[in-house]
Amino acid sequence: MSAPLLEVSDLCVSYGKIEALSNASLRVGEGQIVTVIGPNGAGKTTLLSAIMGVLPSRGRIRFHGHDQQSPAIQDMVARGMSLVPEKRALFATMSVEDNLRLGGFRFHSRSRREQDAAMEGLYALFPRLKERRGQMAATLSGGERQMLALARALMGGPKLLMLDEPSLGLAPLIVREVFRIIAELRRKGVSILLIEQNAWAALRVADYAYVLELGRIAMEGPASELAHDPRVVAAYLGMAGKHQEMLAS
Repeated sequence: MSAPLLEVSDLCVSYGKIEALSNASLRVGEGQIVTVIGPNGAGKTTLLSAIMGVLPSRGRIRFHGHDQQSPAIQDMVARGMSLVPEKRALFATMSVEDNLRLGGFRFHSRSRREQDAAMEGLYALFPRLKERRGQMAATLSGGERQMLALARALMGGPKLLMLDEPSLGLAPLIVREVFRIIAELRRKGVSILLIEQNAWAALRVADYAYVLELGRIAMEGPASELAHDPRVVAAYLGMAGKHQEMLAS
């Protein structure tokens, strides 16, 4: 078996005396979608922030053949890691196209023709953004802003795309479109680490899954198996299951 693109071992994050993440370990293989599900406050966003280097951490993070402890953001970006945060963090007063061009800053040495070709490839994946290319990001709908955040991250040609709650606050039709795009990215060979509260959608699209509870990995396994595990069904697919299944369909 080949070495994983990302391997996290015994990752710990503390806020003062409170340990928000305790000895978390996970792996993401090349071309895989790996999801982490769990309740609010479980430490899911903390996990992504620590891997990206936004938060200081203890433990080992091995990404694309490099071992690091408490990595620096710029190092992870330079090696091909990209994070789409829950709040999307767009440049509101800049156009869709300018937001995308900023997303490709890692490749500023590329010719304008290469940059334009990369952008046209993204417009093929996100046709609505092409229609809105001259609009300010602030004027986009919630679904369009999420698509722009995804496209901007992809403009940098990441080896690993980390998504924090991509369906949060979106209408059901847009949720289905976002997950269709995530599945399409996997077909294109993009590796994805997905944090998601819509457990139905996440387990349906992912290859492998982890359940994070109270800062610890409580369960893990192939996503298709966890989707039928009675403990997961009871905790995450029960009361809200019908509604989540509708959003994932």
